[in-house]
Amino acid sequence: MSVFTSRPAMRWLVPTAAAAVLIGGGAAIGALAASADPVLPPRSAEQLLVDLQTAEVDGMSGTVVHRAELGLPTALTLAGKVGAGEGLGSLIDGTQTLRVWYAGPDQARLALVRTLGETDVIRNGRDVWVWSSQQQEATHITLPEHDDTGAELTPEAYVTPQAAADQALAAIDDSTEVSVGRSAEIAGRTAYELILTPRAEESLVGEIRIAIDSVEYVPLRFAVYPAGGDRAAVETSFTQVSFERPDAEQFVFNPPPGTTVTEAGEDGGPDGIGQRPDDAQQDADPEATAMEEFAKSWADSDDAVRTVGSGWASVLVVTPPAEAADSAPEADAGDSPAAAEALQLLGNLPEVSGTWGSGRLLSSTLLTVLVTDDGRIFAGAVTPERLYEVADETR
Repeated sequence: MSVFTSRPAMRWLVPTAAAAVLIGGGAAIGALAASADPVLPPRSAEQLLVDLQTAEVDGMSGTVVHRAELGLPTALTLAGKVGAGEGLGSLIDGTQTLRVWYAGPDQARLALVRTLGETDVIRNGRDVWVWSSQQQEATHITLPEHDDTGAELTPEAYVTPQAAADQALAAIDDSTEVSVGRSAEIAGRTAYELILTPRAEESLVGEIRIAIDSVEYVPLRFAVYPAGGDRAAVETSFTQVSFERPDAEQFVFNPPPGTTVTEAGEDGGPDGIGQRPDDAQQDADPEATAMEEFAKSWADSDDAVRTVGSGWASVLVVTPPAEAADSAPEADAGDSPAAAEALQLLGNLPEVSGTWGSGRLLSSTLLTVLVTDDGRIFAGAVTPERLYEVADETR
């Protein structure tokens, strides 16, 4: 899902899981549920589904708050925040605030607000800027023209309420019960509520609730509730929203004095994203280079990553290449502090075993991960028993 998609409902702007991307955010979201239910004309679940797919918005802006409480082990959460950085680390656990502006498929802006600054992604025509106020660094990307199919080439970006809703709606099949919930008031707007309830007993997801603006029919809030829980584990919601078209000046970026600017051409260029210039290659961090080579070996292996099953009971299966599976994890870690820390975290997880073999299990509110002793990884929003079943089937 691209942040700058040209789909009619401007899918990237509606609060979803940026949403999975601090300023009193948790309290703001909690206060929304306390509002009195507005009285709205009745609409069926089928009508709301059509409304979501056909909504068209010319422009909007607002503030989005994302909160995640996945119940991950404390050590793993801290390691994730350190590795991802203060902003994106809160996608794992915590609260984040974003500002969004949209004025059409070629004019969009997202700002990830952090304690010591913000990170902006700005598109204006073929120009895309990624700017960090804290690091005083900016990357300028020139997007290519439309490809041969006429599809617009756009960068992937943070998840937002609409993007999360799109993914949830794509999962609707016979394994999903769709119903209409209570009306609500979100960011001063009245909204319908669409509820998706998995029928699969193996699913850790109890239900997904999508609040839909009663006039514009775009998602204003997206919340995932764990099975048996009455508090959302993941919630992304507008706390302020306007459907007025933002001024063009919002999408013009001029690097402030002292900003280090990196230029990336249409193909990324020799100094572009995803490639290092020759001099940087020579000074590259050995640990990072080793990790890149390791990742490449996985990418080159057949069926390294695949999905088993469908719908809410699907499981992601990662199978290491033969050379990785035959080597001891301690040997792969070498002198890498990051790898050593990962091994320590893995070693602290509970040991499990069965007909499928043995390994370690990570369990949280909405995610279960099984790492077997032979190097395979199984993950999904499912019960541990479902992972054991798939591990046994794929031995």
